[in-house]
Amino acid sequence: MKAKILLVEDDVYLREGLCELLLKEDYEPVSACNCKEGRKLFTEDSFDLVMLDVMLPDGNGIDLCTFIRSSGSDVPILFLTACDEEFQIVRGLDAGADDYVTKPFRLLELLSRVRALLRRKTVSATYQSGNISVDISNMTVKKDGETLFLTPTEFQILSVLIQNNGVIVTRTALLQRIWDSDGNFIDDNTLSVHISRLRDKIGAKHITTVRGTGYRWEE
Repeated sequence: MKAKILLVEDDVYLREGLCELLLKEDYEPVSACNCKEGRKLFTEDSFDLVMLDVMLPDGNGIDLCTFIRSSGSDVPILFLTACDEEFQIVRGLDAGADDYVTKPFRLLELLSRVRALLRRKTVSATYQSGNISVDISNMTVKKDGETLFLTPTEFQILSVLIQNNGVIVTRTALLQRIWDSDGNFIDDNTLSVHISRLRDKIGAKHITTVRGTGYRWEE
């Protein structure tokens, strides 16, 4: 069955272009040009992924994201934003978004994010990659059947990377998704330390550094 994707974007050329792209990738896109139409479509149908523009004629995608989450839905939400300011990104993630891409974006990068979010939605809460097993719901990690001790931050990093298996996770995106045990932001230098310690525990071969960009999980 084709994955049904709700796209809420007011730029008619971008909206039509993305719908054409998604159709070619064998997805089923349904589009809206504003918050009101997007909310109506969401309440009348079920979707596997929602793609939201931040700035819309009658409101913003952050409010629509909040509405979707308040309805109890856990559908993956991807923001399309022309604003790369940290404030807007944090607002979107705090509202319940799973990921974001900044315009202008590369189509291959967008499709990678879409595939990763759809894969995360359809697979179970347990991820198996080679000799590593990660149980998201129980926050447990096993290597060769033996339980490993990871700090909460290390577990967050591992969870994000393994759920995006084979896809580059930028340092910026990773920093926006993880917190330390006190609920504070992790800075760039501290992230490097956590990555190093995580490699020591699970094996360095699993986490590849993509120079100048971020990290990628390898089987």
